[in-house]
Amino acid sequence: MQNHTLPSAYYPYIDGLRAIAVLAVIIYHLHASWLPGGFSGVDLFFVISGFVVSLSHARFHWRHFSDFVITFYARRMKRILPALLVCLLLTQLASTLFIPQAWLSDTNEKTGRFALFGLSNFILVDTNNDYFSPRVEFNPYTHTWSLAVEEQFYILFPFLFFAWAAFRKYHPVSLLLFAAGLVASLVHARLLASSNSAMAFYMVSSRFWELAAGVMLYQVMALRAPVFGNALRPPTTASSTGLWLSAGLIATGLITSDPTRFPFPGALLPVLGLLGMLWFGQGRMAVHPVLRLLTCRPMVFVGRISYSLYLWHWPVFVLFRWTCGLGTPLTQTIAVASTFAISTLSWRFVETPVRRTGLFQRLPHVAVVTLGLAAVGAGWLGYQRMTDAQPRLSLSQVSHHAADWYPVGQDTSLNHPGCQVDTRAEDVQGSTLFVYSRSGCGEHHDIRRLFVIGDSHAMAYVPLLKQTVLETGSEVYLYNNGGCPFLSFQPWREDARCLKFSAASLNDVQARIRADDVLFMPSLRLPRLADQFAHFGPEKSWNEMFGKQAVSGRRSAGELAQTTLAPLARQGAWLMFEAPKPVYDIPPFRCADWFNRGNPACDYSDRKDKTWLQQLRQPVLDTQVGLSLGNPRIVIWDPFPLLCPGTSCSPFHGDRSLYFDGDHLSGYGNRLLQPSFRQFLTRLNGPAVQ
Repeated sequence: MQNHTLPSAYYPYIDGLRAIAVLAVIIYHLHASWLPGGFSGVDLFFVISGFVVSLSHARFHWRHFSDFVITFYARRMKRILPALLVCLLLTQLASTLFIPQAWLSDTNEKTGRFALFGLSNFILVDTNNDYFSPRVEFNPYTHTWSLAVEEQFYILFPFLFFAWAAFRKYHPVSLLLFAAGLVASLVHARLLASSNSAMAFYMVSSRFWELAAGVMLYQVMALRAPVFGNALRPPTTASSTGLWLSAGLIATGLITSDPTRFPFPGALLPVLGLLGMLWFGQGRMAVHPVLRLLTCRPMVFVGRISYSLYLWHWPVFVLFRWTCGLGTPLTQTIAVASTFAISTLSWRFVETPVRRTGLFQRLPHVAVVTLGLAAVGAGWLGYQRMTDAQPRLSLSQVSHHAADWYPVGQDTSLNHPGCQVDTRAEDVQGSTLFVYSRSGCGEHHDIRRLFVIGDSHAMAYVPLLKQTVLETGSEVYLYNNGGCPFLSFQPWREDARCLKFSAASLNDVQARIRADDVLFMPSLRLPRLADQFAHFGPEKSWNEMFGKQAVSGRRSAGELAQTTLAPLARQGAWLMFEAPKPVYDIPPFRCADWFNRGNPACDYSDRKDKTWLQQLRQPVLDTQVGLSLGNPRIVIWDPFPLLCPGTSCSPFHGDRSLYFDGDHLSGYGNRLLQPSFRQFLTRLNGPAVQ
């Protein structure tokens, strides 16, 4: 196949528009309140991409679809892949070194892996990681969703554009195809806005219209003037007015855009503004103030490195959030300077050589595509190797001492040779039931079974529960209802999804439980002082616990709990509450290393006044005590004295942490509590160990 050399079509003002787009995104990601609609810079990129890719592939009259397709994909690979692969692999290396595994980071690795194949937007939708939720700020690959949208658009582009590129008489056919896709995409975006906002934001089906708008603008301009841009003309009154209005639309979008209205109708302002800038700026001398700004040397330079800037700014910002923080003028300045330095190097030594070096220019397009696919495969292997080596390569104490930090638990124990914990999983109407049982031992076991219903704090007891299985032989049935406390005594926290999970779990327990079995109900029943990503503070927690809503809610919740548990008590089961544990202002796993102790998340004291914590938990404890007085089968296990034996409380015990974050136990915390838990179960009036 003969390679085709496409004529250069470079317009400086388009680089200026790229600069506006990328700077808006960077400012928004640095501090959203500085430019509330800065995220719509991505919408500007979409329109520019649709316009430029059409312009660059329509300047040669193609005759064979195979030539057009292979040339198109070769050019796209040379433009996109080198800088993307380098960024993803170096980002994964940095993540391996500095970011420990946690709920806050549990989708990071998968997002990056799928970004290698242009599919990260699917992962973000599947994991319900809304673009504006706090957790995405700690995922260094979140921003690749927009690259995924473009790459998926490029799969469709040759099939819709070939009629235009090959046959003059079929130009209207291609235009109509893109118009139909644009309308369908707008309708789809509108429908998704109310039913699935994450899908509406991330998916190509609801973003296609923005890229198609850029393509159609090129097509309309080409039909109006088949050869344009060769002779620069001074601005007319109409074009001057149009440039000002278009700039106003873009500025309005960048300042006022509402995230809840994206991509439709929220993206209409920036998209229409960008279309206007391209229309009224094309072929005009740079004497208009708007065009002078767009074509000045700093703006053109930023536009030229805009792809690398977009790739690198987000991983740099996220790495700062995980280490020293990104909340002070100093760290923000260093982060921005680092971004520009790395991006300039990427543009100079990665992007430009691949696109301009003679070797890559001389390669047949089939060879370029083959090398591109091979590079993606090699990148995936390298990415996977780093992921697998994370426990060894990490600089974090959390990764090096995983058994102390992560509440995962061991399936074997040196104290019980030959014994192991077997785990099986069952579906219970959408929630997962984990069943732990002992094998490889003698017949000595406790025939009492232990059922556990709760939120993630129940899952944080897995090491303790597994050790109980190894020591006693009891079977444990653990219902995983993450985010859904069971009998929280805070009715406003229990949404329809949680009520459904709790009801399904309870029904399953009722069908299985026997006399003298135990139902253990650990959940977070205190207001959080801090999450893994934010600090809420003691005042907010105090108000939540002692406000009028809380007092009346606990009263009704206590009555509901009595009614809910009564049938199980009549079946002869023991109903075991966990008394509230201490909660803390810091997430210890984010403050355990030399590189993150200065993070703003760690600025708060790691000690809490014991009396204050006891007062905070007293209303919940009173409710639990009241339930136990009304039903002798209801009992309370209190881990508080072991977790806080002194006059003040701390999540740390010597050089180890009792907690993983501000309220979830660590693996070490489980080991500390396990003897007390075992003794408490033994004291219940039930069958003896056999």
